[in-house]
Order: sequence, then C-alpha cells, then structure tokens
Amino acid sequence: MAKILAIVISNLFINNYILFKFMGLCPFLGVSKETKPAFSMGLAVIFVLLLSGLMTWTVYQYVLLPFGIDYMRTVVFILIIAASVQFIEMVILKISPVLYRALGIYLPLITTNCVVLGVTVLNTEDFFAGGSAVTGSFFYSMLQALFAGLGFMFVLLLMSGIRERLELADIPESMDGLPIAFIVASLMSLAFMGFIGIKI
Repeated sequence: MAKILAIVISNLFINNYILFKFMGLCPFLGVSKETKPAFSMGLAVIFVLLLSGLMTWTVYQYVLLPFGIDYMRTVVFILIIAASVQFIEMVILKISPVLYRALGIYLPLITTNCVVLGVTVLNTEDFFAGGSAVTGSFFYSMLQALFAGLGFMFVLLLMSGIRERLELADIPESMDGLPIAFIVASLMSLAFMGFIGIKI
C-alpha cells in the first residue's frame, strides 16, 4: 500500500512532470489559455500514457528483454508512442471535429511530448530489475502512467484557470501573453517544490 501511495503522491505533486521535471512544457504553455482545450489535452495525454504504457511494458517484457535488444528501448518506445497518438488523433477527428480543430497542432505534438516517453522509460527503470519485471511491475507501471497523466492534467487545469483570470487583469503590454505565463509557471513550480519535504 505504501508503494501505491508513493507512486500516486509522487506523480501528482512531488515529482510532477511539468513543474518539477520540466517535461511537456510546449503543450503546457500552448493549450493552457482556456480550460476546455486544457481539459481535453489532459484527457488525451492520459489516454496516450495508458495506451503507450501498456504497449511499451509488453514489448519490453516479451520482446526486448528476451532477445537481449533492450538497448533499442528508446527507438521502439518512440514508434509505439507515435502510433498511439495517430490512433488518438483519428478517434478525436471522428468523434469531435470541433475539439480536433481546438487542439490544433498540440495534438500531434503529444508524439514529441517528453512526458509520454519519460514515463515509459521510467517504468522500465523503476519496475524492472536484473533483466526481469519486479513483482507487480505491470500494475505499478500502469498506475504510474495514470497518475503522471492526472498530474499533467491537474497542472494544466490550474494554469488555464490562472490564465483565464489574467485575461481580465490589467497587465503591462510587455508582460502580456507568454511572459506572464512563464512567470506564473515559475511561481507554480516553486510552490510545488514545497511538496519535496513530504516523506511517505
């Protein structure tokens, strides 16, 4: 139970991929102008993380490790992630063309979102030892993928709420747009670093 709690709390707050590891900043700053696209992007990232986490764990366990080609991990994982994102893109286009247009270029950018690759690589480093999966490896990998995505969406929604409020604020022209967004992101990062002191 302590291991599960550590994965949940760590991915949501302590080692948040955006505010602590500084991964996925492009969609974070690009989609966080409004809450609805931010929420949709968060859901898409969670789905891609779960799908790619499932596929990369399976490929790593049953193909890369048995054949001794685990050095190909990064290349194989990137291919799997790209295929997952293509699938998500087709589904969103079919279900909601309006949402597809709202997400714009940031949807294909999930392929290059280093959060997705980072989580899959960390899963192999955290839950595999000595060339084999540790007990509960698959469950822990999927849990880490889920809560890394929820942490990503949580911070994205916080940022979008702040940026929507900033639209109504009287901001100097030189600070409007991305400059104030970087300042807000920096302050949020400092606030989240306060969670580092938590011991589980």
